[in-house]
Amino acid sequence: MTSAGTAPRNPAIAAAAVMPRTGDRVFAGRPDQVREARRFLGALLAGSPVTGDAVLCASELASNAVLHSNSSRAGGTFTVHVAVFDGHCVYIQVQDDGGPWQEPAHDDGRPHGLDIVCALAGDHGRDGDALTGWVPWARLDWPRSR
Repeated sequence: MTSAGTAPRNPAIAAAAVMPRTGDRVFAGRPDQVREARRFLGALLAGSPVTGDAVLCASELASNAVLHSNSSRAGGTFTVHVAVFDGHCVYIQVQDDGGPWQEPAHDDGRPHGLDIVCALAGDHGRDGDALTGWVPWARLDWPRSR
């Protein structure tokens, strides 16, 4: 038992307060697997206040992996990594098999792919490179309490 205002002495209890729940899954680099990635993330985030937006962001990132990277080649894959910081945020990244990354120009006036991620995520970016694989990511914050 701890005194009021004192942190728990058990390191496992203290770590549980800040350690994220995580999930990783590898998918074949095919368009039909984007749907499976959405299902995976939806199940992992069930009940979260950002589930819908997180699933949409992951779908866009996975679609880019299949459409714009070497993941679409025979035997290619993409990996969805998720970290859930309960009460704070969800961090999603989708690692592809690298290769050139060229987003096509969209001139139809509606948002596409990374535009959607940018609009929904608290922060986003892309790490990696053409040789080791691209790793676009998004962080979605929990709504603030009023």
